[in-house]
Amino acid sequence: MRWSDSFIPTLREAPAEADAASHRLLVRAGFIRQLHSGHYSLLPLGLRVHAKVADIVRSEMDAIGAQEFLLPAMHPADLWRRSGRWDLVGAEMFRLQDRNDADVVLGMTHEEVFAFLAAEMSSYRELPQIWYQIQTKFRDEPRPRSGLLRVREFMMKDSYSFDLDEAGLDAAFDAHWEAYLRIFERLDLNVMAVQASSGAMGGDASVEFMVASPVGEDDVARCTACGYRANTERARAEVPPIDDPPSLDAPERFPTPGVRTIDELAEFPGGAPADRQIKTMVMVLDGELSLAILRGDHQLNTQKLTDSSGAAEIRPATPEETMAQLGANPGSLGAVGVSGIPIFADEALRGRRAMTTGANDDDWHLRGVDVERDIADLRWMDLREVAAGEPCIECGEPLEIVRCIEAGHIFKLGRRYSEAMGVSVLDADGQARTPIMGSYGIGVGRAMAAVAETHHDDKGLCWPVSIAPFDAVVAILDPSDEAQARTGEALYRELCDRGVECICDDRPLRPGVKLADTELVGIPFRVTVGARSLAQGNVELTERATGDTTLLAVEQAAAETAAQVAAQRS
Repeated sequence: MRWSDSFIPTLREAPAEADAASHRLLVRAGFIRQLHSGHYSLLPLGLRVHAKVADIVRSEMDAIGAQEFLLPAMHPADLWRRSGRWDLVGAEMFRLQDRNDADVVLGMTHEEVFAFLAAEMSSYRELPQIWYQIQTKFRDEPRPRSGLLRVREFMMKDSYSFDLDEAGLDAAFDAHWEAYLRIFERLDLNVMAVQASSGAMGGDASVEFMVASPVGEDDVARCTACGYRANTERARAEVPPIDDPPSLDAPERFPTPGVRTIDELAEFPGGAPADRQIKTMVMVLDGELSLAILRGDHQLNTQKLTDSSGAAEIRPATPEETMAQLGANPGSLGAVGVSGIPIFADEALRGRRAMTTGANDDDWHLRGVDVERDIADLRWMDLREVAAGEPCIECGEPLEIVRCIEAGHIFKLGRRYSEAMGVSVLDADGQARTPIMGSYGIGVGRAMAAVAETHHDDKGLCWPVSIAPFDAVVAILDPSDEAQARTGEALYRELCDRGVECICDDRPLRPGVKLADTELVGIPFRVTVGARSLAQGNVELTERATGDTTLLAVEQAAAETAAQVAAQRS
């Protein structure tokens, strides 16, 4: 490949909206271009990297006995109705109608379709099965951002296991776990496996593979002492007990003019510190107004409320909805005396007394509240978001909160989808059994962006050899010089013959521009052919990641470059 013949539109400036290093550099280095919000074109360099990521994923899936499929991206709505997700999934799903007014969807994922195909199996002898594909997915993200990290159209490897029993599912889950670790090692991504929420996927076990990065969208609670790790959507921490004073015989109203926040009530004469207040959040779950109550100094994690309640859609109530139902504005709300509304209570409130909360009357609060005595029909659950420094649930040491990119996710789905699609096989005793399923995903473009996010410097990208668009570039500083052109051409051909994926930069540009482009693009090795070194019978070999440069005799350059490429490939 010759640079002069290639479409590599490098830019000196990044787009103004690029908020992540991977976004800035993939655009500047000519790997991607945005078509419209959340939709990106892969240019030739980007497609080369994307294809190499997919090939690594594919090889490790094949290694655990998975079989590759390619399923349609558009699905009949009937399959999603049968699984229940037509109503469960919200605005993230693209829905449309064909010319016959039939409802169809653009697939966010393929549990329904794979389970539909699995209905052709009839005997336990056909199990276990692991099926996968690398296919386009569509999700109508409300706020696409960070280039390929949060998009609306993307390629994903999704695989699905089918087993007769839980022991088989455990084996498939573990096999995927090990395969994912190998994939991320080959991508040179430092991942940590964390407990996670299953969300709308369902199932009783969920593990995410996270890459620490300030541009990630997930927070992970991590204990460096014992290794406990969980997405904050799932994480728990110890809550040190509080010795409450005796409660009053009944809650007592007291005026709090102008008090609207936890902090204001803590400073108000006769008020209470935040850990002795009850925070009341008015939420709408699947169209039904509900209350979520927590300790005043704790924050509601909406994913925990979603998971625990089973709601498909959740949002804060509007002030108008709140006033119509409770008769007060936010800041004066409480659950005491409320009936006919679901009340979800965080476990940290269990057993608490002498608490203070809103009286559902503007500018009034209640003191002396005994949570379990004064609030009826509580539904107890873990609702609060853990905070940095809180004691680890496993060992008691302080937790740290780390911002992360989700690089992969594996689920134990159970029998939800196989039951919905009528999958049934006869076991060894002739009894009908419903296979149990697992689901396992890796976003190919997101993995590519995660590598870019963690492998760059102030000059540009620094791709690992495993997925770099090219292993090496031969940079001829002055192609009009016959000696440089002849030497560069010979080195380029010898490198190709030695199995090195190579591009020859033969453009008639200033040396500084050419060298800056090779650093921006991030090719792991550069062989520089220039007049000064060539006069001594040498060329320069530069490793992109370290910047180390070695003078090599022309006769040795191709062999040494190939050896270094091979060493990093292994």
